[in-house]
Amino acid sequence: MIPDDDPARSLTVANPDDPATTYISLVGNTYAMLITGEQTNGAYCLIDMRVPDGGGPPPHRHDFEEMFTILEGEIEFTFRGEKHTVLAGSTINIPANAPHNFRNVSGAPARMLCMCTPAGQDEYFMRIGDVVAGADAPPPQLSPDDLAERRRRAAELAPLYRSEFL
Repeated sequence: MIPDDDPARSLTVANPDDPATTYISLVGNTYAMLITGEQTNGAYCLIDMRVPDGGGPPPHRHDFEEMFTILEGEIEFTFRGEKHTVLAGSTINIPANAPHNFRNVSGAPARMLCMCTPAGQDEYFMRIGDVVAGADAPPPQLSPDDLAERRRRAAELAPLYRSEFL
């Protein structure tokens, strides 16, 4: 049987241009938290990722599904050691627990949507990144000590968010 509707949950309209959208600067990228786990009862989160040339996270894995839809440009994904160039209009799914990372090596900015299910990656990014004013805001100027602190915090919190750096 399908449960009754929960009127306590509301419709979510996600717009990256909404002034209430939270933007995070992380590993050279700018991430907009479009739909959070709090809004979906933990079912999933949706993140708008702007990835400059050269941007992308280090190799990692986690025990949740991650789906990317490339909106603009192209992104090189390394999945279980094999490189795949993914162009705008394509969607890929990274299975839970699989080693992967992505890098923009195209020479131009790229943009993609990332859905994680269940949610949690949104909260992790909020805890390890730096809030910035918007999609085009420059990343904060971080000292070597600041960068070391961000790396330490990311590594320390990774197990809590079911992630592992490789």
